[in-house]
Amino acid sequence: MLSIATWNIHKGFSQFNRRLVVHELRERLRELDADIVFLQEVQGRHERHAERHVNWPTEPQHEFLAEDVWENHAYGRNMVYDHGHHGNAILARYPILRAHNQDVTRLRFEKRGLLHCAVAVPKLALPLHCVCTHLSLFGSSRRHQYDALANFLEKNVPPQAPLIVAGDFNDWGGRACELLAPRLGLVEAFASEGARPSRSYPALLPLFRLDRIYVRGLTVADCAVHHGAPWSAISDHAALSASLSFEPVAAKPAVP
Repeated sequence: MLSIATWNIHKGFSQFNRRLVVHELRERLRELDADIVFLQEVQGRHERHAERHVNWPTEPQHEFLAEDVWENHAYGRNMVYDHGHHGNAILARYPILRAHNQDVTRLRFEKRGLLHCAVAVPKLALPLHCVCTHLSLFGSSRRHQYDALANFLEKNVPPQAPLIVAGDFNDWGGRACELLAPRLGLVEAFASEGARPSRSYPALLPLFRLDRIYVRGLTVADCAVHHGAPWSAISDHAALSASLSFEPVAAKPAVP
């Protein structure tokens, strides 16, 4: 069994940037106890916040969040400015064999990327390909980004390889399921028996289906939306989690 989670962490601040909550966020992530975590809006560096907040972590947020739990992690910076940068991150208990951040920006003021990692999961026959994404707020840009994501995966991921695509799709109209899933053979984790993806925004009382988990080559055993208190005090997005099963590779007999 493999457990995963995805969460837009709002750069470690509560809704409307009222207070720094990155320390509480780290504890909540540990409660989820996921093997692989997909994070969006991760603050890699911010010199002004470091000056204003005495408890601002000295290391990048993905390293701070991963400490002592997720030995392996990758970060893809998307938005870069004079005093820092932010982007997506993947934290994993298992070795990350390779990582690449693919730029899919369509609008100059809205930098976006796809963080792709190949992860060596024990007893899984092939490396697990993981993509953490945070797509555009605008529908026309998202359509281009769906196509860019599909093109990238078709070129870089074997069709028989297990695959997870998770993150903040900003998919207000549900177009990802129509335009992306059939092309790549993906299944939306929450869309069992014809149901629609689960609501995840705003975290206090979710109304919109913005965050997604798509899988291929894995079976969804269970999934959950973590919303309401105390989750809504940390980010404006709810966290999603899922338990995934797969047929394990039989151990090879020892050579005499």
